[in-house]
Amino acid sequence: MFPVVLPPTAGLFDRPAELLEQASGHLYGDFLAWLLIAAGIWFTVRTRGVQVRLFGQMLRAIAGSRDGDGGISSFQAFTIGLASRVGTGNIVGVALAITLGGPGAVFWMWVVAIVGMATGFIEATLAQMYKVRHPEGTFRGGPAYYISRGLGSKQWASVFAVVITFVFGFAYEATQANAISGVMKGTFGVPPVWTAVILILLTAPVVFGGITVVARIAEWMAPIMAGFYALLAVIVLLLNAHAIPAALVSIFEGAFGLDQAFAGLLGGFTAAALNGIKRGLFSNEAGEGSVPNAAATATVAHPVQQGFVQSLGVFVDTIVVCTATALIVLLSGVYTPEGTRAMGEAAAKDAASTLTSSSVGAVLGGWTEYLMAAIIFVFAYSSLLGNYTYAEVNMDFLRGTGHRHYALRAMIVVATGIGAMASLTFVWNLSDVVMGLMAVINIVAIVLLGKWAFGALADWEAQKRLLDTGQISEIRFVAEDNPHLPGALPGDVWSRANAGRIEPAADDDRERDPQYVQ
Repeated sequence: MFPVVLPPTAGLFDRPAELLEQASGHLYGDFLAWLLIAAGIWFTVRTRGVQVRLFGQMLRAIAGSRDGDGGISSFQAFTIGLASRVGTGNIVGVALAITLGGPGAVFWMWVVAIVGMATGFIEATLAQMYKVRHPEGTFRGGPAYYISRGLGSKQWASVFAVVITFVFGFAYEATQANAISGVMKGTFGVPPVWTAVILILLTAPVVFGGITVVARIAEWMAPIMAGFYALLAVIVLLLNAHAIPAALVSIFEGAFGLDQAFAGLLGGFTAAALNGIKRGLFSNEAGEGSVPNAAATATVAHPVQQGFVQSLGVFVDTIVVCTATALIVLLSGVYTPEGTRAMGEAAAKDAASTLTSSSVGAVLGGWTEYLMAAIIFVFAYSSLLGNYTYAEVNMDFLRGTGHRHYALRAMIVVATGIGAMASLTFVWNLSDVVMGLMAVINIVAIVLLGKWAFGALADWEAQKRLLDTGQISEIRFVAEDNPHLPGALPGDVWSRANAGRIEPAADDDRERDPQYVQ
């Protein structure tokens, strides 16, 4: 065991953490939580429940998505998004939500996910429609691009790009590093300073390698980490299958404050709803404006294809992985609302970082805590890599595609070091606030641009009917003179000559010009 050494930053973040927590409460409680749900319901209605009606198509889209025609494949874009989604939010975040909001917080995570699947579909489809080519042989896109090109507002596009660059270049990197630091200290006694050094040494070579390196690593890392965790979860659930109904009852009763025995540390309905929504958004990122940056990089024949893929990512993240984590915590006997409240706020929040690992250990034996430590490490580290992708895409928007963004890469490396040594409450509250600001800008944008995604879906469904009757051999999106779209789509990526391909027609190379990208 390593000697326990307090990081030099211990105590420095207490007051900032308190201020950020107050800001987060106002942002989510007064506005964002209800905006997220309202937008998700609107998209669900306008797409006629795309997340339910075309769920089978989402599964088929994943099955046939590994070919990227020389660029980043749809599957690789999915795994980059999954690498960012499936991380500490699924383990530490769920435990924190239950600690603060009680079992009922899980219900509100489900709500955010179900309506968020429609939101995720819309923003990923828009990212594909407004994407541009990048000189390295991939595409770039996301909210900054569809705000600029779709809404004609370079100012708000730049504001979004700056915010998301800070979110994924610093705040989220610090959060993932903090999760690794917490489990390393709690399981192995490794001082946070040592963890910071290790993370810096592991992260620097990858982020300085560029987005294609990140894509290759995420492609295999994300499925493997999810598979190992899923296996543990299945074993725990099978061993405690008889207690699952009672756990589900506690979730539903706690969600609406029907039984105070299921109230979390902060008590009642409001705490359950706000903590569930915050942790749900952090985990699945639907509407946040992050995953569209990965979705846009994929080479696909139709924008809706990537909408299907990324919508399924929301389902996998929250409905599958987060639910499994919640049931593990609730079935283990380690967590009880009464015991949490008796610990006091500070101690309970600190304990949340290892609550899931302790719960697995209580059921399967202490040895599994070491396996859980390894899984959390991989979850968080893969998220570090996925987060970098989003930051780089938006730096490309701000500075043009000809830059290597060494300052950004250095900031990410620094963030991993600081995050490993900072307090849990500081990094999570910081992430909540800046994530909320980013989500507000993105949600307003996709509501205003939603008609374009609705049109793309109508085009795909019309072509699908023709494909099923043998009238066409493939579905391919062409924006020119498309009767389903509300107008002319800017750029040549989806022209009749190019139709979403990496290489443009020989006579039209405009979108390789960084000035044209802006």
